[in-house]
Amino acid sequence: MAEDPAAQTGEGDKKIVHTYPLVKYSDMPEEMKSECVELSMTACEKFANNYETAARTIKEAMDKKYGVYWHVVVGEGFGFEIGYETKNMLYLFFAGNIGIVLWKCS
Repeated sequence: MAEDPAAQTGEGDKKIVHTYPLVKYSDMPEEMKSECVELSMTACEKFANNYETAARTIKEAMDKKYGVYWHVVVGEGFGFEIGYETKNMLYLFFAGNIGIVLWKCS
């Protein structure tokens, strides 16, 4: 009986970790989206051990730049169902397992 080569090397259990932001959904204009992704990456790198502070940093920057009523969730293993203004939502993953959701509602 032949063994699976992946089982021999342990490759079958490897987890894929993205070293770049992976945008799962966005209806933002391209310029706004790229700015939000960059802001999110910077905040999550700066506050890697404190998701609450990262979320607050992102929210405050978005409120200042694009007006108030922005909401942000940063974390691992969460689900969401939201209502938001069209053209104002972004959902992405960063560093493999950190999920980030930004949306604006009035």
